[in-house]
Amino acid sequence: MDRFRELLAGQRIIAVLVIDEATDAVPLAETLLEGGVGAMELTLRTPAALEAMSVIRERVPEILVGAGTVLTREQVRRVGDAGAAFAVAPGLNRDVMEEAASAELPFAPGVMTPSEIEAAVELGCRTLKFFPAEPCGGLKYLKSAAGPYKHLDLQFIPLGGLNQDNLPGWLESPLICAVGGSWIAPRDLIREHRWEEIGKRAAAAAAVA
Repeated sequence: MDRFRELLAGQRIIAVLVIDEATDAVPLAETLLEGGVGAMELTLRTPAALEAMSVIRERVPEILVGAGTVLTREQVRRVGDAGAAFAVAPGLNRDVMEEAASAELPFAPGVMTPSEIEAAVELGCRTLKFFPAEPCGGLKYLKSAAGPYKHLDLQFIPLGGLNQDNLPGWLESPLICAVGGSWIAPRDLIREHRWEEIGKRAAAAAAVA
């Protein structure tokens, strides 16, 4: 599961997305790529997510597409069948992580406390999702929580409360592998097909990265 970092090499921004209609998948992926964002996380919060993932893998293979909110063993298998390049979860679930390891699917569990960091390390992870990043104390908290594990070369993907304004501070930290956020393509903008606005937001984030 430590392959996650290798997979994300060069990708500093991950657009976190909620898609309601699979027909929006291709124009959304193309818009993100044109704006300079080459990775996306499709959250499993709508029935359209898996179909959207399959369509993107087939028609826009240049973009790195993964699955988010992966909470069960069955979901690990389903996102693997849909062609997900990686998966992440908001929390740490041993069953889900073991299924991902068995499927050889790069997986980043969500952590917030030192105990959760240690549990993830025990299961073979060195790249972890830090969630919810801003509400639980932001970068200042992460530096303190991760301090005792500096010798393990851990890196984190913060999600939760990130935006264009606080993005630079996160990206400057050596603890951060990449950042994820929904501000680039919020659900309402996707529903309204506001591709131009999404493209501008993607370009702004990519410029900082």
